Amino acid sequence: QVQLVESGGGLVQAGDSLTLSCTASGRSFTSYYMAWFRQAPGKEREFVAGRPWSGNNTYYADSVKGRFSMSTDNGKNTVYLQMNSLIPEDTGVYRCAAGPLVGSSTVSWNNWGQGTRVTVSS
Repeated sequence: QVQLVESGGGLVQAGDSLTLSCTASGRSFTSYYMAWFRQAPGKEREFVAGRPWSGNNTYYADSVKGRFSMSTDNGKNTVYLQMNSLIPEDTGVYRCAAGPLVGSSTVSWNNWGQGTRVTVSS
């Protein structure tokens, strides 16, 4: 089991930047994939960004490509989501997830953080 704790959410204005953090602990997670998901009020959860913990390829949702950047810090066991040029549509609860690759292209997201709320005002 992997424990994930997010932090860094808050209330910001459109155009501002915010950095979310997700600190991992527990069983070996460095072989896992890590991702950020978000859920806006009244909407389904959506994938935001993801990457292997020990890798360079990061995948982004089209809606955040060019504005968000995901990175890892092995020394701090922490995953970051740098969010720039925030817009009201970025409002939601952001959750960190971790899981192993199953098969060739599917990740089993079976470890979740509690979430951190981001609100972007216009």
